[in-house]
Amino acid sequence: MIPKAIPLRNEELFKLAMRHTSAAKDTVAHSYERLEFFGDSVLGLVIAQYLYDHHPTWDQGMLSKAKSSVVQEAPLAQVALKLGLEHHIELGVSEEASGGRLRPSILADVVEAVIGGVYLESGLEVARWFVLEILHEYLMRVSGGDVNPDDYKSKLQEAAQSLWRTTPQYRVAKETGVAHERRFHVQVILIDEVIGEGIGRSKKEAEQSAAQDALDIIDRTRRAREDAHDPFA
Repeated sequence: MIPKAIPLRNEELFKLAMRHTSAAKDTVAHSYERLEFFGDSVLGLVIAQYLYDHHPTWDQGMLSKAKSSVVQEAPLAQVALKLGLEHHIELGVSEEASGGRLRPSILADVVEAVIGGVYLESGLEVARWFVLEILHEYLMRVSGGDVNPDDYKSKLQEAAQSLWRTTPQYRVAKETGVAHERRFHVQVILIDEVIGEGIGRSKKEAEQSAAQDALDIIDRTRRAREDAHDPFA
């Protein structure tokens, strides 16, 4: 059954939006890939127009940063969980066993596929309403002027310069997936040691994820030292 918050009536279209390639006999015709590709474009258009209309004083750089912040993997994955889509995703046995149902990249993909489905069934205006509704929280966040609240790379660079007078380096450790569904595995290196790792649909997204992981580790280490009353903390 389609969640009530989703303005979609076609059950077959919804099932298609939920079907991962690992569960499809024909990955082109029977998985969400094509629908996700289409929904990604609809999502980008809606958010770009919203920011353009509501922030006439923002230049191209501000608009670009704000758009990237709203349509990236993490907010979309959170939206998927709020809609309860993880209960509807159809996965192959191995993908299910590896935790694919809660994998942020898959959760983000199905949201984009649903957006594509809403557009195909009801047109742009309904799709626009749906996108703005589910991403309202994130649009309000960037509308307050913090157009890049999840720029973990900049935060990590500031921390590294302050604490160790050095700059973090990033490297792609592995690439997985087919050409139109690549996943980048990135490591962040500080003083010749890997201090964080991340996965994303682009190198930039994976680098942000790795930087966030590194910041979490640095913060946990700092708090552990403070709890132990370390004089060097």
